Amino acid sequence: MAGLDTNVLVRWLVADDDTQADQAQRLFDAATVADEPLFVPATVSLELEWVLRSRYRLDKETVIAAFNALLETRGLELESESAIERALHAHRNGSVEFADCLHAGLCQAADRAPMFTFDAKAARVTGAALVPG
Repeated sequence: MAGLDTNVLVRWLVADDDTQADQAQRLFDAATVADEPLFVPATVSLELEWVLRSRYRLDKETVIAAFNALLETRGLELESESAIERALHAHRNGSVEFADCLHAGLCQAADRAPMFTFDAKAARVTGAALVPG
């Protein structure tokens, strides 16, 4: 199984370069036909959210919809998919940044909760807690 960099997912989702968007789609299709899903590291998911929000100025719901499209795409395998799904749910239903939601979700997935933080906002995420005083 091969892996993907953030820019491949951005081109496919945003389609701001038709040639690269088509190349990405062909790559996904080939992975599906070969039954060899392409691996999306959790770090790529984290960077993808940042790029879509910061560079492309997409709102929270649009970014979440983009991730849902990835989760439903045959030919892709997201690392720690359950943690990403939990992070998307927490991010959708709160004011905590996606990154903090994902960090806490990854700690939970690794059976290492709570994730201690000094960030009071991040501590509101399930699986996170403030560093004891």
